[in-house]
Amino acid sequence: MLQEIKRKLKRLKAVLKNKGDHLSVERVYQKKTQLEHILLRPDTYIGSVEPITQQMWVFDEDIGMNQREITYVPGLYKIFDEILVNAADNKQRDKNMTAIKITIDPESNTISIWNNGKGIPVVEHKDEKMYVPALIFGHLLTSSNYDDEEKKVTGGRNGYGAKLCNIFSTKFTVETACKEYRHSFKQTWQNNMTKTSEPKIKFFDGDDFTSVTFQPDLSKFKMEKLDKDIVALLTRRAYDVAGSCRGVKVSLNGKKLPVNGFRSYVDLYVKDKLDETGVALKVVHETVNDRWEVCLTMSEKGFQQISFVNSIATTKGGRHIDYVVDQIVAKLIEVVKKKNKAGVSVKPFQVKNHIWVFVNALIENPSFDSQTKENMTLQTKSFGSKCLLSDKFIRAATNCGIVESILNWVKFKAQTQLNKKCSSVKHSKIKGIPKLDDANDAGGKHSSECTLILTEGDSAKSLAVSGLGVIGRDRYGVFPLRGKILNVREATHKQIMENAEINNIIKIVGLQYKKSYDDPESLRTLRYGKIMIMTDQDQDGSHIKGLLINFFHHNWPSLLKHTFLEEFITPIVKATKNKQELAFYSIPEFDEWKKHTENYKTWHIKYYKGLGTSTSKEAKEYFADMEKHRITFRYTGAEDDAAITLAFSKKKTDDRKEWLTNFMEDRRQRRMHGLPEQYLYGTHARHLSYNDFINKELILFSNSDNERSIPSLVDGLKPGQRKVLFTCLKRNDKREVKVAQLAGSVAEMSAYHHGEQALMMTIVNLAQNFVGSNNVNILQPLGQFGTRINGGKDAASPRYIFTMLSPLAKLLFPAVDSNLLKFLYDDNQKVEPEWYIPIIPMVLVNGAEGIGTGWACKIPNYDPREIVNNINRMLNHQDPLPMLPSYKNFKGVIHELGQNQYLVSGEVSVIDKNTIEITELPVRTWTQAYKESVLEPMLQGTDKTPALINDYKEYHTDATVKFVVRMSEEKLAQAEAAGLHKVFKLQSSLTCNSMVLFDHMGCLKRYDSVQDILKEFFELRLHYCKLRKDWLLGSLGAEAAKLSNQARFVLEKIEGKIVIENKSKRELIRMLVQKGYESDPVAAWTKAQEKSQEEDYKDGNESDSSVDSGSTSGPNFNYILNMPLWCLTKEKVDELLKQRDQKRGELNDLQKKSPEDLWKEDLTVFIEELDNVEAQEREEQSLGKAIKLVKGKVGKPKVKKMNLEETMPSPFGRRVEPPTQAIKSDAAKKLTKKKKVTFVHTGVSGNLVHSYTGAPKVRKPPAPKGTGTPAKKVKKRNPWSDDESKSESDLEDSEPIIPRETKPCSHLSASKPKYTFDFSEEEDEEEADEEENADDEPPSSPVRSFKDDFAFPGAKDRYNDHNDDNEDDDNDEAYTSPKQKAV
Repeated sequence: MLQEIKRKLKRLKAVLKNKGDHLSVERVYQKKTQLEHILLRPDTYIGSVEPITQQMWVFDEDIGMNQREITYVPGLYKIFDEILVNAADNKQRDKNMTAIKITIDPESNTISIWNNGKGIPVVEHKDEKMYVPALIFGHLLTSSNYDDEEKKVTGGRNGYGAKLCNIFSTKFTVETACKEYRHSFKQTWQNNMTKTSEPKIKFFDGDDFTSVTFQPDLSKFKMEKLDKDIVALLTRRAYDVAGSCRGVKVSLNGKKLPVNGFRSYVDLYVKDKLDETGVALKVVHETVNDRWEVCLTMSEKGFQQISFVNSIATTKGGRHIDYVVDQIVAKLIEVVKKKNKAGVSVKPFQVKNHIWVFVNALIENPSFDSQTKENMTLQTKSFGSKCLLSDKFIRAATNCGIVESILNWVKFKAQTQLNKKCSSVKHSKIKGIPKLDDANDAGGKHSSECTLILTEGDSAKSLAVSGLGVIGRDRYGVFPLRGKILNVREATHKQIMENAEINNIIKIVGLQYKKSYDDPESLRTLRYGKIMIMTDQDQDGSHIKGLLINFFHHNWPSLLKHTFLEEFITPIVKATKNKQELAFYSIPEFDEWKKHTENYKTWHIKYYKGLGTSTSKEAKEYFADMEKHRITFRYTGAEDDAAITLAFSKKKTDDRKEWLTNFMEDRRQRRMHGLPEQYLYGTHARHLSYNDFINKELILFSNSDNERSIPSLVDGLKPGQRKVLFTCLKRNDKREVKVAQLAGSVAEMSAYHHGEQALMMTIVNLAQNFVGSNNVNILQPLGQFGTRINGGKDAASPRYIFTMLSPLAKLLFPAVDSNLLKFLYDDNQKVEPEWYIPIIPMVLVNGAEGIGTGWACKIPNYDPREIVNNINRMLNHQDPLPMLPSYKNFKGVIHELGQNQYLVSGEVSVIDKNTIEITELPVRTWTQAYKESVLEPMLQGTDKTPALINDYKEYHTDATVKFVVRMSEEKLAQAEAAGLHKVFKLQSSLTCNSMVLFDHMGCLKRYDSVQDILKEFFELRLHYCKLRKDWLLGSLGAEAAKLSNQARFVLEKIEGKIVIENKSKRELIRMLVQKGYESDPVAAWTKAQEKSQEEDYKDGNESDSSVDSGSTSGPNFNYILNMPLWCLTKEKVDELLKQRDQKRGELNDLQKKSPEDLWKEDLTVFIEELDNVEAQEREEQSLGKAIKLVKGKVGKPKVKKMNLEETMPSPFGRRVEPPTQAIKSDAAKKLTKKKKVTFVHTGVSGNLVHSYTGAPKVRKPPAPKGTGTPAKKVKKRNPWSDDESKSESDLEDSEPIIPRETKPCSHLSASKPKYTFDFSEEEDEEEADEEENADDEPPSSPVRSFKDDFAFPGAKDRYNDHNDDNEDDDNDEAYTSPKQKAV
């Protein structure tokens, strides 16, 4: 001890002396040996030699693999690992190696590692003059891994490894035996490799082995002994090698470790571990190849990885982990995005946080960021192998709990974000909601007695505020809603978070997500004790009520049990007489009153379409009698829950269809039997169950949603379009009119109750005639109504464009037929008919599209000439020919792949070895969109896809397409081999399996084929031709009788047989009756028609009254007695006789004609006019191609036509035929999987069952203009919502469709049937996913067949000339479609 003190004092003196001396150069600049440097700066080589404390995986004998906080010295861990990895590396040199034995003896501070792989050559190194084992273990920078040209999968690399262990050991012994050299070697180094014993070389004839035994220099690591933590860590490394070194059994302290491969090693970590649901963790394992092995399971502690590179434990991971994890994350995130209903955006690192991955890899010549080798840095391309995870592994990965864990985290995050929107503290004042008129007591001690009135818009708020002047502002607050709130049941988290309306309601009421309000005490935490809904008394108002009920039911179902919701109802009709006033809260109630009130026409009737119709005075009256207008919603049990879910859950689509269909049938039966409609709000109604609200009120909205979204089979129009046509026919404009002005006129004349912007877009759509829009536009586009460049979106403002009826419109909708139609009434105003009856099915001419509640409709366009031809064939009792979809001026090709399946192809030609020309795009692929989405990416290329084309030029017009594309010869050859149509996306499919329309009875019906639609229309139109003939016969007969009576009177007066001078009126009438003159025949006939119609409207029963002369006041001879004296002149007499004979001639001609003849005449005139119109269009188009002013010698410059050939297809190109075989095969396979394809083709002459065996039909490019009919083509209507349906309605896919009910009607006689067809319109934009609705297989609505609805003779027999037995005949006629067909 004394000596030690003296040494320390001596050192201290030397230090003090040196402080005063100037340091010599030799002391400043020193050179150390390699060994000295390692001992002086150990952290450079083996990491820190200071004890550190951190979380590590260790193996505790009593617990097993355990992640806990330990204190260890990284340097000591590293020198052990170097020897252990060397032993594992030996497996890569010697595949016969089977064992590694590890001994750790803390008592003697001795560690030994032995393996039975090939021994180190016991031979003298000729260059270094020493034995190889001594060279390897006793001299620095010696290694067998320096040859980087040799691809090795070992852990050693830099030549330090084992020498570092020697240097940091007090004793280090190497013993090896080499059977090849028949010697064994043993040598010991001591004192940090400074003292070396002589090697012992012996003869050896046994099995190879190598053993390294060392005693770490604990003083270098500031340790006194191998403690429990370091031993547990080294033990874990023994298990690591047992799991990562394939085919090697590892023993520790004489005990064989229970690890059999990498998979069993992983179990050490995951055994006894449970996931969030208490289920054992599932491990997905795959041996990808002989160099990669991957295991995957769910992690609850963020991203975890256990990985090995050539048996080195890369505890910090590296690029091999990124390589594997990126693959897994990319696949998992696809699944998560599909299943993520919460709407929270999920990023890759968030998916990674739920992954626990185990990787065992052999990588060629790996590199690390330090000698400690915890992070592998080698580039992926240099791994020497690939780890491509199989689809089976990915599928298992999606089902091992990771995806569920991510989704649970997403829900938690969504809930957390939602909770931030809520306040757990009840505030007496709310800031930041400008339109809120808060109740003065809201948020205070009387908050439970406060009511929040939610109104439909600002105007309704003004009404409510006026009413609050009666009941006070202390307990009532008002907040206006902006339209319809979100359906939250299947809404995404993002939608809810960004929905200001919902967040405002939550803030105003003081609601908290996930909080239960079961007990009344919990309601005291709210700012309002009740919510009163105040909307218009129409179907959209009902929808808003339903959405609010759905909002509360979905988030806080317990609130509904406390009578938390109320509604405030206002009259929909008021009847006043003198000082007496009656209010009606539903139309059926008003209708009942009219039936029981004989003199109801003496009352003044006022309809209240919305809350805005009521005055402030009336508002005060409503609120003064609050009990009469307040209806409380009462919860009656599980049936209420089921009803709300049925109406608003997307999962209940099929149930909703059944619900609506049942309602439709019930309503129809009520109308047929004259039963009154059901209604909720009677005089004494004070409360209402949610079930009744859904099934009796909300269902009316769902039904009307379909009526305004899906067109009628009869005229192919939706209500808004029909209102436009009605107004145009009624105005009968001879001059063009602005679209904006016409929209105002439509709203006025047809009682259009929605936004005029939607109406203006409807008018624009009806006038469009570019490729892909209308085949026959019923309005003329006088201005820029849009082109195929942007699909009609480039139309000018409605203020600047003009329109008027097309000359074809009056031929399609003959004026004489309007006398046969049933016109609707709105607020006692006569508006459009339930449907028009055109001479051809316009639903096929211009197509149909729309998405309603539960059903969707999609029908392509067809050639009107083909339709006319088929109608003529059917009139001649022939089968109609099959038709392919056809679009006006489309120059591409349409192939039929199967029933209702078509392939639409554009046109492409090869000009030379590096140029192609695209001259047609698939229908409804707009030119601008095609350029941006197809050609531009091909020109620019992406990181993953190189540019395909070099350049392209555009030579389009507004009506034609021409892209000239240049590309390299090699790429053009490759593209042509793959198919130019496929590469340039010039083909699209068109599937029409959702042909759902309202039939003539106003009921939804699904049609299987175009032939079914044509057949039903044919029967209806033919019936109306008969009605037209009957009507014309009656009308002409009455007019002829009138003229005959007038002519007879004039002649008898001239002849003196009648004397009228100086006679009383009574005497004159008596005289005319006695002489056999008829009371005014025209007036009598007209009155009979009106009376018949009135009776039809009432009950549809036959009239018992005789259709005889005139009015109840007696015979009407004004048509004779009011004739002017001019009629007695010879000229007038001759003219009158001529008119009489002419009218009789017309009557005789009409009697000779059949209804079929009348229809054929209409068709002939239409086709003639169609030819004229299209010829004029072609002339205008050719005139507009190019003109050039040429100055003449005299006068104005002359106009010289120029044909710009650059806009026309090149005559030198080689046309590329569209490929169809592969697509046909795919379509056939799909059909075969379902069932063998057979369809019933019902022809005019009978019912034939045809098996679909013929070659698919093809619609080829049209012939040159002037050689036959203009050509047309069809392609899939890509965005089916771009046209008419977009402006028509907001079609919500969460709600079903209902057919409408009708009641028989007649026009000619009371016995003829009558058909009702009610429509309404909606202005909202279409939001639903159309494809999802279109793919629904809607069942046919339970309505009667067409033949059941008509009672005219011959209707049933026209299609039933063949025996019914033919349907079951094995020798049915096979129907083979023509292979090609010109448009």
